[in-house]
Parts: sequence; structure tokens; C-alpha cells
Amino acid sequence: MLLGIIGGQELVVILIIALLIFGGKKIPELMRGLGKGVKEYKNALNSADDDEQKGKDNNSSPPTPPDNNSGNTQK
Repeated sequence: MLLGIIGGQELVVILIIALLIFGGKKIPELMRGLGKGVKEYKNALNSADDDEQKGKDNNSSPPTPPDNNSGNTQK
């Protein structure tokens, strides 16, 4: 959606401005940090989905009846 608005020339101008602001040595560091952030975000989403799925699986099983022999030994 956003790529339809930003064309090739605009992208080149943005990259040149980023190069001038941050310098050639700092850009790989910034991209590495951005990549790690995206990876952590995806892992958090996946773990939340897994936890939600486990919760649904545990709730979908029928409840077990209570144990009648739970320490009440009357004679």
C-alpha cells in the first residue's frame, strides 16, 4: 500500500538523506537493531498465539468429575 505512494526516485532520495545524516558506518548498525526488534516482535506474537492456542485446548476438554474419595473416610 505504502509502496504505491513512494516510487523509486523518492526511495533513492530518502536513502541519500539517511546516508548524509547517519553516515556509512552507522547505517548497518541501525539496520541490525531494526532487524532484531522485528524478530523479537514476531517471536512475541508467536508465543502469544501459542499461549492462546494452549488455553483454548485446555478449556475445550470436558471437565473431570470431582473425586468422591477425597479424604472423607467415614465409617
